[in-house]
Amino acid sequence: MQNFWQAVAQHLSEITGDPLHPLHYRPLGGGSINAAYQLSCVLQASSGQERRDYFVKVAGGGERALEMFAAEAAGLQTLATANAVRVPQPIAWGSVGGQAYLVLEYLELTSPRPQTGSLLGSQLAQLHRTLSPNGHYGWDRNNTIGSTPQINSWRQNWLDFYREQRLLYQVKLACQRGYRGAWVAQAERVMAELETFFLDYRPVPSLLHGDLWGGNYGALPDGSPVIFDPATYYGDRETDLAMTELFGGFPAEFYRAYQEAYPLDEGYCQRKPLYQLYHWLNHLNLFGEGYLGSVQRALQQCLSFLG
Repeated sequence: MQNFWQAVAQHLSEITGDPLHPLHYRPLGGGSINAAYQLSCVLQASSGQERRDYFVKVAGGGERALEMFAAEAAGLQTLATANAVRVPQPIAWGSVGGQAYLVLEYLELTSPRPQTGSLLGSQLAQLHRTLSPNGHYGWDRNNTIGSTPQINSWRQNWLDFYREQRLLYQVKLACQRGYRGAWVAQAERVMAELETFFLDYRPVPSLLHGDLWGGNYGALPDGSPVIFDPATYYGDRETDLAMTELFGGFPAEFYRAYQEAYPLDEGYCQRKPLYQLYHWLNHLNLFGEGYLGSVQRALQQCLSFLG
């Protein structure tokens, strides 16, 4: 690995203009898709040695992994321009010997403070008020949700976008991987009757994190929130909120602050399982049959609404 870190440090030197040399690296926990490291480099300055720390994500897979990291960097840059929620700054990305890497600023994250949830709620509301530059749904490039490709081709109609590029894509992928059964016909019915969920609701194309669960946010030592690992695009803000309610949810203060800043439509509760279905399908495709029951429960909730 020493040659790898030497190459990363050389790339950082080219980006920053400072002659950096790798000092040491250590693996960090938490990632289920990519390996993560803290890379410490040393800069030999006239005043002495200066240490600089970086957060580095590493993945095998060559060009596909490099494209994944390039899209993640673009997503972080897009989120940063909204000046709403803090995100780590992307610095460099590239590949060495078939190993792709993404270098981000290193942030010392701690457990959320009492004020972190309410701050994140109000800041996420501000992020969601950032609208698509062309009034359409999607983004200017595809990215990934976990390691699954996420198609973001621009669409004028949200229902077309969500049906084709979110639900249908995941259902087809699940069938290709052998997950068949009665749930497929149920999913087809939900997609065919998607309009029923939107009779009195027209979502605006908001800037989204796209993969906002509890593992993708943290807090700085002063309690201010940080979000990371995005799957950015412009879509219905309810999809971000629905994702926050999976895997343990966010603190009550988060939801209160969000509602105060940007109240949700009263039909959100009916659409929530529809939006969570996308993530359950993705987990089925990523992690296997253990998530099939969650897919089926979400479909039952959707069908109960359809009657």
